[in-house]
Amino acid sequence: MGLTGKAVLILAIVLAVVLFTLTIWCWPRLARRSAPAVLGRVGLLLATQVAVFATVGLLANNSFLFYGSWADLLGRQQDLGVVTDHAAGTLAAKNIVRVGTQRPDVPGGARPAVGGRIDKVVIAGRHSGIESSAYVYLPPEYFQEAYARRKFPAVVVLTGYPGTSENLIKGLRYPRTALDRVRAGRAQPMILVMLRPTLAPPRDTECVDIKGGPKTETFFAQDLPQAVSAEYRVGRSARNWGIIGNSTGGYCALKIGLHHPDRYTASAGLSAYYKAAEDPTTGDLFHGDEAARHRADLLWTLDNLPQPDASFLVTTSRHGESNYRDTRRFLAKVKQPARVSSIVLDSGGHNFNTWRREIPAALEWMSSRLSES
Repeated sequence: MGLTGKAVLILAIVLAVVLFTLTIWCWPRLARRSAPAVLGRVGLLLATQVAVFATVGLLANNSFLFYGSWADLLGRQQDLGVVTDHAAGTLAAKNIVRVGTQRPDVPGGARPAVGGRIDKVVIAGRHSGIESSAYVYLPPEYFQEAYARRKFPAVVVLTGYPGTSENLIKGLRYPRTALDRVRAGRAQPMILVMLRPTLAPPRDTECVDIKGGPKTETFFAQDLPQAVSAEYRVGRSARNWGIIGNSTGGYCALKIGLHHPDRYTASAGLSAYYKAAEDPTTGDLFHGDEAARHRADLLWTLDNLPQPDASFLVTTSRHGESNYRDTRRFLAKVKQPARVSSIVLDSGGHNFNTWRREIPAALEWMSSRLSES
């Protein structure tokens, strides 16, 4: 049974309930002052607490995906990575290679024409020189005869820092939510390109082109849309592309959309911040270049550079989010031709539970801003 499987969680819950009930039932018999009675009380209390602790830990891990397997949890060495040599020039020619597929965790997921398909790919950036893995969710319509000649809108979906791409599938449930919105008639079918913004791990590059370092902004603004459009039935115009993310991914989504409206017509930041972080995880991003530092400040950009012909969505909570004040400032600074929308919760922290409450509406908003080709 896998660490993140439902069977393990159900077993832990049942065990905790049984041990709690057993403790209550046996307590009168163990109330004596004999050594066996004392040992019995200690054993039952300890076992019950361990079961409850395991249940809470499994619930937290299933929600946030801290560990993906028992070996990961226990720190055991797993199989080492194996280099796969592809035909010479494959990535240089195609810029994207599919290395695996998996079925979405949705009803009918075994059949692509019913549940869609998730491709694991490697994207090689021709302009940035960056190579990154990603997951591409293809909706059921992509495999249906009625849509055989249609090009779909695409949405780049980013995690926070450090984040894992798998969190977007298992933790934040983007493919399942997108499918539900389409089935409910609230959104159009869209291709989702899911990855983390950390393209030079463990460094947090804040989606900046670093002098002498990784060109993360170039990868997201140029390389990724070009590679995906060449491999899949996706339009190449800005009106066909959106970008969304949470936390650091939210900052990156807004930043890329703000500076590259010719590539992305819609950008959504869930619990985003509005100025590039500069700390030990980022290193020196700007090397004394104040113009680059200002450009990475979204509020400064809105005040000092021409506003783009693009749409933006920002989210926050009145209680529980530290970005509430800056989000209000962002909303006030957006002017025509730019357009801005918001999701403001009464309460909600910087966590998966909050983002899962925002993602359905955010995908509906994104769908309404994008068009097919």
